[in-house]
Amino acid sequence: MPLGAIRSVYTVASDMDLMRAFYEEALDLPLAFRDRDNWCQFKAGQVAFALSSQSEAAQGARGSVIVFDAIDLAAFVPRIERLGGRHLSSRDMGAHGSVAAFADPENNLFQLHARHGGPV
Repeated sequence: MPLGAIRSVYTVASDMDLMRAFYEEALDLPLAFRDRDNWCQFKAGQVAFALSSQSEAAQGARGSVIVFDAIDLAAFVPRIERLGGRHLSSRDMGAHGSVAAFADPENNLFQLHARHGGPV
């Protein structure tokens, strides 16, 4: 079962106001939406770029995390683990879908995101 496109890349931010201003002004990225100090997303072509709070990020995330679209999160867990990756956590985000966090064999974090009803 193939993955969908890269959904987004996010960077963990401790000071959301500072980081929002930096990326918005330094890279001229238009703000798409902001959820208080939890999440700040910009329009960056086909792939979304966002700033995430620690509470919204994959547990232990530092720096940037790639998020892939997926249809069936559970189908990927055994394959990822068989190939040396680890399933770290899963979270239902209500109307926004579900997300699962993984570490690859070198401990780099990535996530798979599934919308209810499949990727958009």
